[in-house]
Amino acid sequence: MTSPIEQILKGRHLYLASASPRRRQLMSNLGCEVKLIEPRDVDESFPSDISVEEAPVYISRKKAEAYCDVITPDMIVVTADTVVIAENKLLGKPRSTDEAIKMLETLSGKRHKVITGVTLTTSERLQSFKTVTEVDFDTLTANEIEYYINEFKPLDKAGAYGIQEWIGYIGIKGIIGDYYNVMGLPVHDLYKHLLSL
Repeated sequence: MTSPIEQILKGRHLYLASASPRRRQLMSNLGCEVKLIEPRDVDESFPSDISVEEAPVYISRKKAEAYCDVITPDMIVVTADTVVIAENKLLGKPRSTDEAIKMLETLSGKRHKVITGVTLTTSERLQSFKTVTEVDFDTLTANEIEYYINEFKPLDKAGAYGIQEWIGYIGIKGIIGDYYNVMGLPVHDLYKHLLSL
């Protein structure tokens, strides 16, 4: 039986331009074959007149524009960028263990936002959107933070944590919004935007 997502695609192929294993897993669970396209190096800076909340959309579009020379009419390329915003500061991927510790200390006992910007690119147009989820962290001890970072090595994750890992089990009191957005891809909103595309 043809899945709903295959009916939406109408013979086109869905490509994910990301090295993230979490995004790959989430996309593959939509019910269609997802092809991987090699991530290209893109400068992920953004202009100072863009708010931190709009930065992930801007960056996802920059990533998308890097593929305009290879897109054919049967392709839909998905690019995404996820950031964590705490105390109006953007937390990307930590560059070191010390930076990861500082990020989790910043998140401890507070509410923060996780924002993913997504761009869908076809041979005809680019369509972008963002999804915002609020996450409440319980107060974390220094031992909990050090254990998590040493055992799970979250240097490839925005905000230095993965909600689906140990730190999410013991540290997250609640969320408002899309759980999968915190993992790195808002699949519900992605599905709805594919419908409209």
